[in-house]
Amino acid sequence: MSALPQDEAGRSHGTHPAHRGSIHLEEGAVVAQETWPGDQFVLRVSAPKCAKAALPGSFVHLTCDPDVPMRRPLSIQRVNAAEGWIEILYKVVGPGLRALSRRRVGDTISVLGPIGQPFRPDPSKPRSLLVGGGVGIPPMVFLAEWMSARSIDGKVGPWKPLVLMGSEIPFPFKPRPSTILVPGIPAGSIAAMPLLDGWGVPSRLASKAGFAGCYDGFVTQLADEWLGSLDAAAKRDVEVFSCGPTPMLEAMAKVAAKHDVPCQVSLEEFMACAVGGCAGCTVKVNTPDGPAMKRVCVDGPVFDSRAVFA
Repeated sequence: MSALPQDEAGRSHGTHPAHRGSIHLEEGAVVAQETWPGDQFVLRVSAPKCAKAALPGSFVHLTCDPDVPMRRPLSIQRVNAAEGWIEILYKVVGPGLRALSRRRVGDTISVLGPIGQPFRPDPSKPRSLLVGGGVGIPPMVFLAEWMSARSIDGKVGPWKPLVLMGSEIPFPFKPRPSTILVPGIPAGSIAAMPLLDGWGVPSRLASKAGFAGCYDGFVTQLADEWLGSLDAAAKRDVEVFSCGPTPMLEAMAKVAAKHDVPCQVSLEEFMACAVGGCAGCTVKVNTPDGPAMKRVCVDGPVFDSRAVFA
């Protein structure tokens, strides 16, 4: 049975009523808004209640602009409970997010969150493989930071994450050669996310766009190569976590099944209410009682890959 993440007060978020009780509505000010190539933005907004309750895999529902009535669901990339902010990476794909990209420091944004069931890392499987593609990168950064910050009896926590990221547009950070050796990664694949390197978390980047130092291929292929380098005993310690476009998640589920390792996936889906009322984000999920329609917003977004991609 996988361990369930808990908030700082020790409360688990394993049931819908408990989770819904942790959703907050806040008016927060924009703290920072960074612009990156490919119409990508990193937004930091004050939301102290959300920052305190958020767990890796949860998301927020934001107002983009006073003139845009519909909120947008966006994954959380980082939180700082002490300073009271959350951070979000997003790519402009429509007028709503275009309006969000024009918000400036000091502007007010309505934040509804955190929403959704989080990842559930198993302490008995310390070799954590985190695989993010495109705008699926944020939950992997959040999970990596969560894992690296955890400790048991004052010792370094059980998880030793490896983060693999894929993108066909420039990454929303300045890659640099990693300072951390990762056995099983093909020679020449040395590009990494500096933030993760600074935490002591190894990372590698994949792209078919020819970016320097990146693995030449899909991130799921890089994951397949790394898993293939492990022996049977090492694989028993592996658990995979992934977020990205549905085709990428389906490919990652197949890779995990090939190597017989558990895999949790965070699904991307269009949402209206994002709190389980409209049922507009339902997906078919296999359960012990047979197929069922589950809401990505509150029943997910995290599911066992075998239940979604059987």
